[in-house]
Amino acid sequence: MHIAILTFEGYNELDSLIALGVLNRIKRDDWRVTIATPAAQVTSMNGVTIGQMSSLEEAVSADAVIVGSGIATREVVQNPAIMGVLRGLDPQRQLIAAQCSGALVLAKLGLLRDVPACTDLTTKPWVIAAGVDVLNQPFFAKGNIATAGGCLASQYLAAWVIARLCGKDEAAAALHYVAPVGEKQDYIDRAWRNIGSYLPAERHTLLDVG
Repeated sequence: MHIAILTFEGYNELDSLIALGVLNRIKRDDWRVTIATPAAQVTSMNGVTIGQMSSLEEAVSADAVIVGSGIATREVVQNPAIMGVLRGLDPQRQLIAAQCSGALVLAKLGLLRDVPACTDLTTKPWVIAAGVDVLNQPFFAKGNIATAGGCLASQYLAAWVIARLCGKDEAAAALHYVAPVGEKQDYIDRAWRNIGSYLPAERHTLLDVG
């Protein structure tokens, strides 16, 4: 199972790296989480340089893809080489999620037709201009497409991906690990208030891991 987090030049560390950390709480031999970049290295909006773990071409064939955010997303969607590769994304065969300005990428790819989106306040007018309704909430999903708005909503995207691929109990356990001491059940409850209605019904119930 490969989960790729698309991460571009000028990326937001909170968007890509929180998701990376939460997703890597799953300890399975077939579970692989990568930072997928268009170049050998990318540098964040705050000067943090990271190396490529997988290519965009590999990401397009991943089981799940999270499109990260950053200060150069408008440049990304105007880059024909990058967008040409990303046109291979297909919600019929993979989970596709977008964090903050990543929603603009999905909009420009035509993946948000008749699907409202969540995004950050800076990106909101650009997504609206792309013909997509923007919701005033942190998370929304329809079918295999999900979006989140606000850097710390990245935990919701990660939990949604884990819940869809592994189950709700595994998602709750991952959130429990990263949540602050003394607030763990509060964090899990809040996450489920935001993402629970967008998950398919399961026969097993969420474990109380508080």
